[in-house]
Amino acid sequence: MAELLADHTTFHLGGPAARYEVARDDRTLIDLVTEADAKGEPVLVLGGGSNLLVGDEGFDGLVVQVATRGLTIEEESCCAGANVTVAAGESWDGFVQQAITHEWRGLEALSGIPGQVGAVPIQNVGAYGSEVGHYIVRVRTWDRKERAQKTFFPFECGFGYRTSRFKQEPGRWIILDVAFQFLLGDLSPAVRYQQLADKLGVGLGEPARAAQVRAAVLELRAGKGMVLDPADHDTWSAGSFFTNPIVPEALAAGLPAGAPRYPAGPGQVKTSAAWLIEHAGFAKGWHLPRHSDAEAPAALSTKHTLALTNRGTASTADVLELARAVREGVREAYGVTLVPEPNLVNCSLDDVRV
Repeated sequence: MAELLADHTTFHLGGPAARYEVARDDRTLIDLVTEADAKGEPVLVLGGGSNLLVGDEGFDGLVVQVATRGLTIEEESCCAGANVTVAAGESWDGFVQQAITHEWRGLEALSGIPGQVGAVPIQNVGAYGSEVGHYIVRVRTWDRKERAQKTFFPFECGFGYRTSRFKQEPGRWIILDVAFQFLLGDLSPAVRYQQLADKLGVGLGEPARAAQVRAAVLELRAGKGMVLDPADHDTWSAGSFFTNPIVPEALAAGLPAGAPRYPAGPGQVKTSAAWLIEHAGFAKGWHLPRHSDAEAPAALSTKHTLALTNRGTASTADVLELARAVREGVREAYGVTLVPEPNLVNCSLDDVRV
C-alpha cells in the first residue's frame, strides 16, 4: 500500500507517494537521491513535514524521509563557548531543550517550532525577535547539481527574513548537518520582542533566564495554536501560512495609520500579515461563507489569523481555496500580495485546480 503523505505532515494533508524510503544515515540519503536523479525520478526530501502543503494527488516520485540522528560537541569552554554539530534529522525543539540544559545561549526564543534541524537554515527560522542564522556557523549539504558535498559558512548562506540561498535554489541542496556556535550561560540574549518581554516581566532589551524564556515562548505559542497537539485542529496547520510582507515605502505610506511598520532596508518596510488579514475582514475562525461553522473543512485558526487550518476533514484543495480568498481579500483592501511561507508541493495558489 502506498504511503500517504498526510501521515507525515502537520497539516495532515497530502496524497500518496509513488515511492517512500527512510534514510537513517547520510550515505543512504545521498545514494537514494543520486540514484533517483540519475533516472530522472522526481524527489521530495521530507523532514518533519511542518512547513509543507502537499497536493491531494500526492507525489509521483521518490519521497525520502530524513531520519538521521546525532549531536557532536566539538568544543565547550567558558572562553570559547560551545560549537555543536547536529544531524539534519534531529528534532529542532528537542535540540533547543538540550541547548538550554547545556546552557548554550540563544535558541530559547525559538522553542516550540516543529520540524527538524535540517529545515531551519532553509527558512532561516525566526520567532520573537530571534533568527537561527545568528547562531549557525556551518551548513553541510549534498549538492544535487554537482553531485558533491559542499559546506557553507554564514556569509555564503544568504540568510534573510525567512529565506536563504537554500530556499532560493529549491531542491538543489540537501542539508546533511548544521553546526552552531553559542556563548555559555543561563541568561538569554536581550529580549527583543515586546510581547515576550511583557510575558517575562522584563524590559525590552533586557535578558532573562533561558528556561523562563522557553516556558514563556511555549505558552505564547500554545495560545496561538502553534504548539502541535493532535487533538487540537488549530494545530493542524503549517504555522504561519503567509510571511510578513516587505513592501516599498510608498506602498507602506498608503496603509492605514494603525498598520505596523518596521524598517526593512533601503526604501523597504515590513508590515504584519496578521494585521492585514484581520483588518481586511478575516477574523479568527473565518471560513468560506458557503460552509457552516461546524461543517467548514478548512478555516483560519480560532487562535491566530495567520494560521490556515485543517478542521479534520479538509483536502488540500480546501486549504488552497481558503488561502486564495484571504490573499485576494488583502490585495483588494491594501494592494499587498501575501506570499505563502510553506513549501507547496504538487499544488499552487495560482491554479484553480490542485
